Amino acid sequence: MKKINLSTYHPILDIQDNLVFASNGNVVLGYKVILPEVYSLSESDFDALHGVWFQAFKSLPVGIIIQKQDVYTKKGFDASPLPNETFLQKATYDYFKDRNYMDHESYLYFILPLDRSLNAAKYVNPFRNANKAIPEKLNDRIAEFIQATGDATAYINNSKEIALTPLKADSLLELTSRYFNGFNKEFDTDIQLSKKGIAIGDHHFEVASFNSELCFGEALQSSRINEKFTADDFSFHQGFIDGLGLHLQENHVVNHIIYMDDKHKWRKLLDKKIEELSKSSNFGTQNKVLLKKIRHIVDRINEDESSRIIRGHLNVIFWDEDPQRLSRVTSKIKSECKELDIIPYVPKGEERKHYFLNSFPCFASNFSNDDLYVTDLKHALCLWINNTNYRSDLTGVIFNDRQFNIPVLKDVWDEKKKRIKARNFAIFAPTGEGKSFLANNILRQYFESGVRLVIIDLGGSYTKFAKLYPDQHIILRYRQGENLGINPFYIAGESDLTPERLEELSVFILELLADGKQASKAKAVAVKKVLLQYYKKEQDQHSLSSLYHFVATCKDTLLEELGVREEHFSPYEFLHILSEYVDDGLYSFLFNTGEDQTYKIEDKRMIIFELDEIKDNKEILSVMLKLIKTAIQRTIWRNRSEKGIILFDEFAKQLKFSGVLESVEFYYQAIRKQNGAIGIILQSINQLPQNSTSASILENTQVIYSLRNEKGYDQLQKRLNLSRHDLNQLRSIRNNLTGSRRYTEIFIKIGKESNIFRLEVPPEVYAAYLTDGSENERIMRIYDRTNDMEQAIKEFINTKT
Repeated sequence: MKKINLSTYHPILDIQDNLVFASNGNVVLGYKVILPEVYSLSESDFDALHGVWFQAFKSLPVGIIIQKQDVYTKKGFDASPLPNETFLQKATYDYFKDRNYMDHESYLYFILPLDRSLNAAKYVNPFRNANKAIPEKLNDRIAEFIQATGDATAYINNSKEIALTPLKADSLLELTSRYFNGFNKEFDTDIQLSKKGIAIGDHHFEVASFNSELCFGEALQSSRINEKFTADDFSFHQGFIDGLGLHLQENHVVNHIIYMDDKHKWRKLLDKKIEELSKSSNFGTQNKVLLKKIRHIVDRINEDESSRIIRGHLNVIFWDEDPQRLSRVTSKIKSECKELDIIPYVPKGEERKHYFLNSFPCFASNFSNDDLYVTDLKHALCLWINNTNYRSDLTGVIFNDRQFNIPVLKDVWDEKKKRIKARNFAIFAPTGEGKSFLANNILRQYFESGVRLVIIDLGGSYTKFAKLYPDQHIILRYRQGENLGINPFYIAGESDLTPERLEELSVFILELLADGKQASKAKAVAVKKVLLQYYKKEQDQHSLSSLYHFVATCKDTLLEELGVREEHFSPYEFLHILSEYVDDGLYSFLFNTGEDQTYKIEDKRMIIFELDEIKDNKEILSVMLKLIKTAIQRTIWRNRSEKGIILFDEFAKQLKFSGVLESVEFYYQAIRKQNGAIGIILQSINQLPQNSTSASILENTQVIYSLRNEKGYDQLQKRLNLSRHDLNQLRSIRNNLTGSRRYTEIFIKIGKESNIFRLEVPPEVYAAYLTDGSENERIMRIYDRTNDMEQAIKEFINTKT
């Protein structure tokens, strides 16, 4: 048995920025690779990424080695980035803390070997004959190496999907220590090498490799069908060897090493090998297979002028504390390879040690021809892993990833507008698929992060969640024959009568008078003149009724006094139409308030207007929406630095009436000047009429949420200009509503980025979001008794368990 002590034989002599001087004389440049999220890529995306890597590498000088190293380790989820202050935040933190998942880190290394020939002997001890000399200055060869690889990394970083960031000295040393310490934590140890295997601390290691053309089947491609999410009517794709990446769900490292070779030299060698194999092909099936493969390679080289000959080596190094389990992991790798028509080679003894040690980037030049396959660069890059775990933003709404159900923070507000220009959002889902549950999840987290909410609700879906914050919310519920206490015409003093306030009031009156046509500029000016005269003459008790009687009193002289023509303001038309809203008019109760009571909502951070009782009354609902609009303008939007969201739930019911869509469009136009967002919830996008107003709303909606829809998503794709892969993602939605880990899957598109996320919540959050059913009724009965929603939820959960 041999031992290697890293402190005695350290492979690194010096590091300058991300340039490593290895003890064997090699020079290495190291980068961390930022990859797209798993499941986010289509077939064409995989092809495009393959093209990016090829274009970046194809012109690299002969003799350079490229190594991509993907490290997968089992971890427990670190919940520390999650908020942990409120009742529901603490429940979420505790629920997901230490949940098991696979961590993935991807690294790219460019290696300039000391020996240009790249023709190592079969076994090289990487720790022997260390070169202790560090160049005092970068020689021409190193400078050329830095220039060539710099061009390659710049090309990659100019792509949209991948980014390379230089590794710093501390990161490079930490990665080196971790590798040779066998990924053990909390202690340092020696490498023990024996014929039986490799043992480092508590971990035992095995290797599966792909080191010959014979390992590979007939075809390699940049992606393949993902059987789990593919159905008869659509195909969902994954990377060609993704099964050896995140999906393996074992501790392992995937090393892919590429030697950039001389095309013309290898063409001659391959021709010579074809000649030799042709003579001996009758002596065995293996010779025939190899001859066919090499001929195929040569044909591809001859047909494609852009081809680049490489020698390559791919291996999977995996470990476990239980040496007996390694055979099961080997079986998993073999099973995955069988699907790919690839035959792995499992080295033993000296070969296994050789592969483990030389898969460290500084030693990657030590592979011999017996360890390398020969092909062209395009072919080799099909064996590249091009995606990684879901990425969390620094802040945002918590969803879950599709791989391990761990929390993912998605910044759907996008303060700096890097992904979206407008943060308005829409939720699409049929009845029963959980759209109110999803809306509660989004709004609750916005609210707890300091965003002010205004919810216009026709279904009572937010009462329970609001009652968790008793001092910070107000629910204004319409009841038959009562008003909401909003008097748009009330002013506390002359200073309140600003040009902006006059504009708001004139719009309000013109909307009440509207005959379905856009009011002209002349009519708007006329109404403002009437309002100014009214406030000049009437000093107090301002209201719609007061304005009405002012116009009635002055109707014969008003137009002449103001210099207004009757076609721009008709006192008789004004009095006739507004008679329904004053005195004994049919809808006078809506305005039967003197002093404005909107001050009640000014200090509330969550304001819910529940209009369920009037959802089918066109006139009252229309007026209520206008009144709510004036209240929002005078309270919520007064402070433009404050973040705010206005949500229209059950939006389709509101859209049944003319004028509502135009009224909502006003919010979309006005929100541009505010630090806010509009949200709408619809069962189907077809509930939005196909007109210019709807088109404007959709154009300004850049965050899309869609839950499962058995009827399909074709109209959603058409109206929102979704890509083919967006549609395939939607079709791949699968919910799991049984068992201990229940979740709903959600399609989320932020600007041009899309993926499927999951929503799994702890019992406390589930109880807070329930909107109907017997369980919801039980919670509300407990709340009626305790008058404490947090206590009601805790009591409900305890009785369930």
